[in-house]
Amino acid sequence: MSLADKLIVNLCPTGMIPRRAKVPSVPVTPEEIAADVRRCRDAGASMVHLHARGEDEEPTWRPERYQEICEAVAAETPDMVLVVTTSGRDWSELEKRSASLTVTGVSKPEMASLTLGSMNFPTGPSVNSPQTIEGLARAMQERDIVPELEVFDVGMANYARSLAEKGVLQGPFYANILLGSRGTADLNAANVAAVLAGLPNGTTWALAGIGRFQSRANTLATTLGGHVRVGLEDNPYYDWRDRTDATNARLVERAVRIGRELGREPATPEEARQIIGLKPVDRT
Repeated sequence: MSLADKLIVNLCPTGMIPRRAKVPSVPVTPEEIAADVRRCRDAGASMVHLHARGEDEEPTWRPERYQEICEAVAAETPDMVLVVTTSGRDWSELEKRSASLTVTGVSKPEMASLTLGSMNFPTGPSVNSPQTIEGLARAMQERDIVPELEVFDVGMANYARSLAEKGVLQGPFYANILLGSRGTADLNAANVAAVLAGLPNGTTWALAGIGRFQSRANTLATTLGGHVRVGLEDNPYYDWRDRTDATNARLVERAVRIGRELGREPATPEEARQIIGLKPVDRT
C-alpha cells in the first residue's frame, strides 16, 4: 500500500469539557493520559492532541503540567506525534495560551493547535482575535512547532489561506476540520467541500465530527482521502442510540476498522510525519 493510501488517526483523548461524572473513561492525570495513549497507539492512532487537567479535573494552562504530560506520553509512546493545545475557551491571555509551547527536552511538541477564528460553543464562546492568532503563530514559528490548524467553518479556512499568503503561516500545512457543533458549520458534504477549497494549497487534512457525528465524519474523510480525528474530547458515546459510554481505544478501533473496510491501513507515527511533512523525531 502506498503512503498516499494510509490513514492518520489523530487522537484527542481529554479536551477541556468532559468530566468523569458524565464521561467515566476520560483520562486526567499524566499517568492516565499516557496509558490511554499507549492503548490507542496499539489500536492504530499515530498522533495525539493533548490538553492538560489538574488533579481536580479542571483545565489548566500551566506549563509544568504540560511538561509532565508530554514527558509521560513520550516515555510510554516515544514514536507518537505530540500535539499540544493553545485553546482559549477558559482564558484569553496570549501568555497563558502559549504556555503549552514551552515544553522542552525530548518531549517537546511537534505541533500545536491554532484555532483560526472566534465561534460559539453550546457552553459559551471561544474568542480568537486576529492579534492572538498571529501571536500564537509567531510563537510556534520561534519554537519550530507546526500549527495544527483548527477550522470550524469556511471563513476560518479562507483566513488560513490569507495568513499563508502573508507568510504568517508557513508549511507544512495540516488542518483539523471540526464540524457538527452548534454555532459552527454542520457536518455535510457541501461544507466539507467548501472548507477544502478554502484551505492553503497542499494542506493535509483530517475531519472531526462533534458528538453523534464522529463516526460519520470518520467515514466521509476516509472515503475522500483525508484523515480522521477521534476521541472523548469530541464524543463521549460509542453508540448515541443507547448512550453507550465510549473509551478512547474503542473510538480509535472503530475508525481503524472503517479505514480498513475502505482499503486504508492506519499510518504509523513515522508515516504520519512523512505525510504531513514533519521532521523525523528520535526520543530514545
